[in-house]
Amino acid sequence: MQVYSYRFPAKVRTNNTPLANEILANLARFPHCILLTRVGQFYESYFEQAADVARLLNIKLTTKSWGGGRVPMCGFPLIHLDKYLKVLVQQQKRFVAICEEFMRDPTLGPKGGFDRRVTRIVTPGTLIDEPFINPYENNYLLAVAQDVSDDRSVGLAWIDVSTGDFFTLQTPPDGLLDHLVRINPKEVVLERSRKESGHHLLQTLAEENFPMSYISTEVVTPANRVLEEKAGALSDLQQHPSPQSLTAVEVAAMQILTSFMREHLREHMPVLMAPRREDLMPRMQIDSHTIKALEIRETVAEGGTTGSLLSVIRKTVTTGGTRLLTRWLCSPSTSITEINSRQSLVAFFKSRPHLRADLVQSLYEVQDVTRVIQKFLLGRGDLDDLVSVQRTIGRWDAVRRRVDLEWDAELQERDIVNDQDWKCLHSLLSRLSDLHALAERIATVVVRRSNVSDNNISSDSETEVAATVSPYGAGEWSIRPQFSVTLEGLHETLNSLTLRRDKLEHELQAEYNAPSLTLRTSPQHGFFVHVGRAKRDCKKLKSNPSSFSLLTESASTCSFIFQEWSVLGANILNTTVAIQSAEREALGVLRNEVNAYSTELRRSSSVIDELDVALAFANVAEEHNFVRPIMRDDTSYQVKSGRHPTVELGLLGSGRVFTPNTVSLTSDGPIHVITGPNMAGKSTLLRQTALIAILAQTGSFVPAESAELGIVDRVFSRIGAKDDLFRDRSTFMVEMLETADILRRATPKSLVIMDEVGRGTTVVDGVAIAFATIHHLLTVNGCRVMFATHFHELSDMLGYSDEHKGSGAFERVKFYCTDIDEASDGYFAYSHRLRPGINRDSHGLKVAQLAGMPASAMQVASNAVSWFKQRSLSEGDRVQLRGLGDSLISK
Repeated sequence: MQVYSYRFPAKVRTNNTPLANEILANLARFPHCILLTRVGQFYESYFEQAADVARLLNIKLTTKSWGGGRVPMCGFPLIHLDKYLKVLVQQQKRFVAICEEFMRDPTLGPKGGFDRRVTRIVTPGTLIDEPFINPYENNYLLAVAQDVSDDRSVGLAWIDVSTGDFFTLQTPPDGLLDHLVRINPKEVVLERSRKESGHHLLQTLAEENFPMSYISTEVVTPANRVLEEKAGALSDLQQHPSPQSLTAVEVAAMQILTSFMREHLREHMPVLMAPRREDLMPRMQIDSHTIKALEIRETVAEGGTTGSLLSVIRKTVTTGGTRLLTRWLCSPSTSITEINSRQSLVAFFKSRPHLRADLVQSLYEVQDVTRVIQKFLLGRGDLDDLVSVQRTIGRWDAVRRRVDLEWDAELQERDIVNDQDWKCLHSLLSRLSDLHALAERIATVVVRRSNVSDNNISSDSETEVAATVSPYGAGEWSIRPQFSVTLEGLHETLNSLTLRRDKLEHELQAEYNAPSLTLRTSPQHGFFVHVGRAKRDCKKLKSNPSSFSLLTESASTCSFIFQEWSVLGANILNTTVAIQSAEREALGVLRNEVNAYSTELRRSSSVIDELDVALAFANVAEEHNFVRPIMRDDTSYQVKSGRHPTVELGLLGSGRVFTPNTVSLTSDGPIHVITGPNMAGKSTLLRQTALIAILAQTGSFVPAESAELGIVDRVFSRIGAKDDLFRDRSTFMVEMLETADILRRATPKSLVIMDEVGRGTTVVDGVAIAFATIHHLLTVNGCRVMFATHFHELSDMLGYSDEHKGSGAFERVKFYCTDIDEASDGYFAYSHRLRPGINRDSHGLKVAQLAGMPASAMQVASNAVSWFKQRSLSEGDRVQLRGLGDSLISK
């Protein structure tokens, strides 16, 4: 967070204008912010930060005369605010204080002067409805708290200001990073004292380079002063606790979060509902490294979503559904009841393609009502938003009608309808609220037309109405006159004045024989009489100077000031302004009426989000031949002909076919040691194993011929490490940290995938570490493990037998391998099919040859391999290694 300091020239500090004094005061009050001050139709920046702003936005830096001195300044038009906020806040991670101006007397316009105040400080985590917010992602602001006297737990509270989604969680310190990567906040807030003391939390947060913000302890207010529980607000979300049921560190985090929001949202601070407590939700834990290694949200190489798991199964058509899908993928359920309910819904839609297609078509027109409601609660939003609420409710009703139609059709076509098939869908749709009355209210009040946005009104608009309204009684209005007695009376007055204007124009044309005479207005000249054919029509008007005062004259036209029209035009203008003001008041009333239904709207929107995800899963299952897994409350993992969802799609795109493999992790063989050549698919198989478990517990079908899966409480991976030079960690050190974390935290219900543990050091050290890791996972953690390695000696230490499993204490370790199919002419192809056994040749030279290593280098490598093979382990050596393994575990 950059803090600006200012050195004001003596002439600037004294003898200032009111504007200069306001800017100087705000710069001193918000030294950590870029201050954008509205001056007329521009936002302007001054002093030292003007140079910074001009550089960041690539706009011109100039100077302005204040108090006899020149100061740097830059600015841009109001309409470009969102464009430049994206650069400053979203890209550069700066804080921007928006200082707006307000007319002191609207009847006097700009002549009455302005008051200015900072209405909001925009930060990466407090975006509301800016057009650059990604509609398919949550924009979370997250606060972290820890008890000074007890460092055994950390409290988290996070909110998406744009949707109102609000959560809390208590976690051990070693789980903090995992939750942060999963939540993926856009901004993290701590108490300033943590920064000043160099608290260890900063080291954890620095690992992922989250934008950091701090708040003084003095401004942290009790949670109950900013948290309001509306009547019935919790009825639709059973896990919502009251503030009294939260732990102390959760309350502390919530206080930091809400205080930061109050300080920065200021006049846009919303009413907050009680948060959902994630501790109460049974969820699979996926550590931070695994979310990245499995490329769940985005790929490691490109950093975008293309090629990620999300990109393959994202068939959702609503923004809310996509956000929910992302949350589910990063935090799958561990409740068999919940998983089966989701999968039953997917099966229901998969078996009814016509219903599925019709519902998806209806959802295409559903708007992001959650964000619209949040805008209303923040005191923002316009008539377009009201119309989107009304139309979305209509789409929800269409969904319900289409489902009812399907139910009736099945009753007529079948003697017996399987109620179990319909149970999950009826249970979901029963949570949809009946909002027909609200939709009708909006429809009967708001004027719907295709260009509604061109004449839209917004209650937070500070535009100068007088300069934009038509003096002819603009006929394009947004609110029907019948909305209120006041509005109806104003429209009657305006219609009467408009008729008087038309009558006056016709009378003047007839009296002065001037068919080209019209009554006009302009910001420059006010109300005037315009004559289009001066030579023919101006003579009589010029002969009556007491009534018509010449304003302008040219060869073809002339204009006059006519008192009667000036008075009438002013009345029309004032009435028009009054109608616009009444419409803004009406918008406020309508927003409040919608806010009264905020609970029902949020609940119904969440239902549609779940429906969208279920339809998406059904479409994915149909398009990619996924099957429904059987979920069990044990530690089994049996997948027949499983496939990697993203790799398969990539291969199909290039005309190739993915080779499926069967994996069976049972109580008799919970650990599989996999050997084989480089490039033969070992890492793909490991990732595939984890992704199938994640997909199943998300509620999706899985890419396999069949699957029976026991619930997984945590997924861990040790795949693909790299140097972390910034924190002085070598590749090997990073791998060891990940391995140690797995051995400490894995439980009997966990799933662990590990690739080449022990690489990056000597063979002796690597084999020893790999052996110790397998022993610990087998005897201490007792979890399901897929372990790929190139250390062939490891197989001997584990007592590999002809039955393709270990012996003695390691008889529950099973061995599988991949291979290469090689022809007599030297041509070879990778066989990605998994088979029982071990492969003692990694064929690394073949990969080097494919990579294009020079022939001379390849010949040297080949000679070296021949020398080593002549001295490979004998049968006696392998017996000794087996004995070594037995002796190590007996100590």
